[in-house]
Amino acid sequence: MHILLLGATGRVGSHILNYSLKDGHSVTALVRDSGKIQIEDERLNVIEGNVINAPDLLQAVHGVDMVISALGTDQSTTLTDVAPLIINAMNKEGIKRIITVGTAGILNSRTQPDILRYQSGESKRKLTRAAEEHENFYRSLDDSSLDWTIVCPTYLPDEPPVGHYRTEREYLPENGTKISVQDTASFVYSLAGSDEYIKTRVGISY
Repeated sequence: MHILLLGATGRVGSHILNYSLKDGHSVTALVRDSGKIQIEDERLNVIEGNVINAPDLLQAVHGVDMVISALGTDQSTTLTDVAPLIINAMNKEGIKRIITVGTAGILNSRTQPDILRYQSGESKRKLTRAAEEHENFYRSLDDSSLDWTIVCPTYLPDEPPVGHYRTEREYLPENGTKISVQDTASFVYSLAGSDEYIKTRVGISY
């Protein structure tokens, strides 16, 4: 399998990169600074560019089988800006499958079913900008014809992986408070060969 990985130098993305190469997959990584990737592997193609530059994205997506995005909000409108570019590039290349890393804030609220968690009393965060960005990405994917899955972790500490966790469609597992970066990456990567959660948000926590 040939995977386009966006956000390969980030906390979750760097682990997804390692899992993919370890299993023998080919990976194209579109990154702003190629110097941040220290891995040397004949199956790794690093393209230095910007995801919000359409020609860079089209170059990166050419010839891949699927896209995994671990892009963060970066205190900007990156996710809002990049969503239509990714969808357009994938449609041009005839690629259907995309898995992205979101946030638990864009899952459904259990206490107020008509709104999302970040809009309800379930969320403890006072700032909502990051969740709003992730929601914009989710809405764009939901309106597309792509086979998308959004993995939505709660609090992401840099702790040793546990190796097991709970997942739930559209909701955060009850009483879930955290999930490690590495366990999140492991779950995201496991979906690369699965159709279990097509067109679904998936909450993940211990």
